[in-house]
Amino acid sequence: MSRLEEKKLVVDELKKVADEALSAVVVDYRGTNVPDLTLLRKDASSSSVYLRVIKNTLAKRALEGTKFDSINEILTGPSLFAFSLDDFKSAAKLVKDFSKSHESFSVKGLSIGEGLLDASELDRLASLPSKEEAISMLMSVLQSPIQKFAGGLQNLPSNFVRNFSKSIEDDIGPSLKS
Repeated sequence: MSRLEEKKLVVDELKKVADEALSAVVVDYRGTNVPDLTLLRKDASSSSVYLRVIKNTLAKRALEGTKFDSINEILTGPSLFAFSLDDFKSAAKLVKDFSKSHESFSVKGLSIGEGLLDASELDRLASLPSKEEAISMLMSVLQSPIQKFAGGLQNLPSNFVRNFSKSIEDDIGPSLKS
């Protein structure tokens, strides 16, 4: 296989991943040693994050025409790409956690499609609830009014009897005293 064909395969692979991904984070990994990057790759594979170091010229070609083509603006120097495949936050969370213990690992930018976000937005994206957490939060919000309504219905007969008996006592009580 010629060098040109290998490059075409890399471009096609990255384009396919970019089309399927929900978000992307681009990192300058200078100063990070190989064993640490290997650990990062293991963490990435377990959290459905596609991680790849690729030359900027090939990345620009691969991202052209995708929802992440705005990333091309920040492609200078060595770049490591992290694409979230299952939810918006997985790549951001992975990079955030890794950068806490590796100061040389700096975020260039990120995107959730159709636009470039500043590196400072990494914390906000990483702290988004997962799909399951968001569904759970929504269900609790929807469930609260139903619980209150059911509680009110449950208390209705006892409140009725209590008020009815008080009303009878109030009506009968004065005639018994006279």
